[in-house]
Parts: sequence; structure tokens; C-alpha cells
Amino acid sequence: MKHKHYDLIGDIHGHHDKLTTLLRKLGYLTNGESFHHPESRKVIFLGDYIDRGPKVREVLQTVRSMVDAGDALAIMGNHEYNAVLYHTPNGQGAWLRPRRLDRDNGLRVTLDQFANHQDEWREWLEWMRRLPMFLDLGDLRAVHACWDANRMKRLEGKCLADDEFLHASAKRGSKLCSAVEHVLKGPEMNMPEGCLYHDKEGIERRSVRVRWWDIPETARVTHLAMPTPFDEPGDADPLHLRRVPNYGPDEPPVFFGHYWMPAAREKAPLRHNLACLDFSAAREGPMVAYRWNGERVLTPLNFVTTTA
Repeated sequence: MKHKHYDLIGDIHGHHDKLTTLLRKLGYLTNGESFHHPESRKVIFLGDYIDRGPKVREVLQTVRSMVDAGDALAIMGNHEYNAVLYHTPNGQGAWLRPRRLDRDNGLRVTLDQFANHQDEWREWLEWMRRLPMFLDLGDLRAVHACWDANRMKRLEGKCLADDEFLHASAKRGSKLCSAVEHVLKGPEMNMPEGCLYHDKEGIERRSVRVRWWDIPETARVTHLAMPTPFDEPGDADPLHLRRVPNYGPDEPPVFFGHYWMPAAREKAPLRHNLACLDFSAAREGPMVAYRWNGERVLTPLNFVTTTA
């Protein structure tokens, strides 16, 4: 790995103004429709370019222009994955992802913006299919939601441009589907029988999205919750705990997004080799980057944010 000057940027979700403000704050200069750094730094985009925000088309154009120019790398987020499934026939008269826009409110925002640009949207779906699901650059790793080395072995060398892989990845209950779900959406853990909790919208939940590092031998399920642990009864099954990925402290730094960290939360590593860069930019939060210069121990000083 010769290049050791990357700026990693979390979930964008159609917020082009925040993105361009952040790029300029990082020292990138406008280069036509793209951006270039005078000191040859590169961006790594961590997925979730579409949905929710008002300028999805502009975000996609900026990201792709920078990738094509060699000024950036980009990986897939769960929103890109879901969009591809939503538009892929399953061969049985339906779609790989059921078409329910009442559930996919964010995607409706994207589709509205492409209502008069159908050919362009089809081209973007083909571009999304070619995005890698993670990057291992040796001294640095990037993934949208979870670095799960065991499940990633099933995904190495694969992409959604392969129709067979695409269809297999959407087969619920399969090992391949589980691998994609972990990498792009993160692990979840079921509450013990008889236990449940209500989320912030009052909906009953029986599973919890959990972290994938510093996993103890015993714990309440909700004490592992991402992005913020909370306290509800229900001890995790030790067998289930052992199945959760557990990223080691001696592994290279890994950067990810996805988890909607509270906007007011301190911009700092979750551990010396773990950094989440999604601080709810799709809503009221800032867009966040990390300036990586080859260090093994991540520092709060290298977080860069903008809300404009």
C-alpha cells in the first residue's frame, strides 16, 4: 500500500451541498464536475449516496466523477444494494426486493428525482452493481456497516454485476444473504424469548442492531446496541454472543458509516482502530470525514465536519 493519504467520508444521502462544503474544507478544488486535491489526497466514500436528500443526482455525479478521475474510491451502501434489488425481477413475476414504497420512503425521494430521467437512472443502477462491498488496503479498511472477516470470504471477488451472485445474495436465509446483510447492514441479535422493547417511534422490537467489537462473554442484548446502548431486561445467549463478529484491537484501522450516530455526539474514534463517520447528515447532523495519514491509532484531531 503506497498511498497513505485518504479522506474517508460517511453517508451522504443526497446532501450535495454538505458534501461539496466538506470537500472544500478538506482542501479539494473544483475540477469541472469533480474535485481534486492539490496534494494528491484521495477520498474513500463509504456508501449510501442515494435516498432521503434533495440532490441525489448531483451526489452520484460528483462521486462517480471523482472515482473516474482517480481522485476517489467508492463502496456500496445498503441503500444502493436495496435499490438494485428493487429494480431486479426475481424471475417469478415479482422483484428481488418487494416493491413497497411505504417501507422504502427514502427510495421514493430518489425515484421522484429521476422521474424524468429514466434512462439515466438505469445507468446509475448499473454503476451501483459494480461497486465493491468493502475495501482492504492493507493498512486501512473500509466497509459500510460491519467488518466481518468470516462472512467476507464468501464475498471476495464478487459484485452485483454478476446476475447469479445478485440473485443468490437476495435469497433469504442463505449464507450468502447473511454475509451481505452483515457487511452492508450490520449484525443484529434477537431478544430472549419473552423480552422486547419499544423503539423511539413506539414500535415493538424483538431484535437489536449490535456492535461488532469488544464483545464480552456475558451481556444484556441492549447493552450492545448501536449506535447507543440502552437498558432493557434480556441477557444474550452466550452462543449467540460468540457468533457476533468481534473486530480485534490489533487489526488495521477500519472506517464505516451506516449507524446514524447522534449529531451532537463527540466526533472521535469508537476505539483506537474503529471510526464511524455517519453522524446523521441525512437529517440535522453534520457530514463527517476522517483525514487518514497512515496512522495505526486513530485520533479525534483528524475528524473534519460541516453542516452547511
